[in-house]
Amino acid sequence: MADAAAASPNVSDLNLDARLEAQLRFLVTVDALKHVERRTLTADGRRLENSAEHSWHIALYVRVLAEHSPEPIDVDRVILMALLHDIVEIDAGDTFLYDVAGRAAQVERERAAADRLFALLPLDQSTLLRTIWDEFCAAESPEARLANVIDRLQPILHNFLTGGERWLAHGISVEQVRTINLPVTDGVPPLGDVVRRIIAHAAAAGWLVDDDAPER
Repeated sequence: MADAAAASPNVSDLNLDARLEAQLRFLVTVDALKHVERRTLTADGRRLENSAEHSWHIALYVRVLAEHSPEPIDVDRVILMALLHDIVEIDAGDTFLYDVAGRAAQVERERAAADRLFALLPLDQSTLLRTIWDEFCAAESPEARLANVIDRLQPILHNFLTGGERWLAHGISVEQVRTINLPVTDGVPPLGDVVRRIIAHAAAAGWLVDDDAPER
């Protein structure tokens, strides 16, 4: 019988070429993204999604919605950006968009995570993927602007489809959603319009706190 105390199998046990071992080690490590729970419900409202599911979904959104970008883009680059954008949550955790205190330290936490995770890869791949992740964070290129818009659109759409359940649970206001999201989502006008329509619907339905309502 195998010793129950023996160490778990590891890719290093396979005596692989160093490059292939590094690549597989990275891929095994990022499997942990499946265990990072987000604040957004799945579209059917059954449960909270995890960050790996979110990243896959954002990548598919990109492929389907890329035609709405007002600027020429490299779609494959945006898809890779979408797949990578939340990888740092393995170490840094998911930061709630409306958590002001949490977001204050988000950049430092996520950069430290990026330093560790991308360094697992061979240098050429580490440099490429880190560059794409940094590009997403800067949100200055046409590709990064589209990726950021879609990263905001998806949870807003899910909140709409689930009757604003998570907005209601956290007491999110109309002004919070507008202020934090519209400067980003309006960068792609057709998608920004979807967000504006959802906000208007949610406000009318009472799913968001009315900033103008008198205090009782």
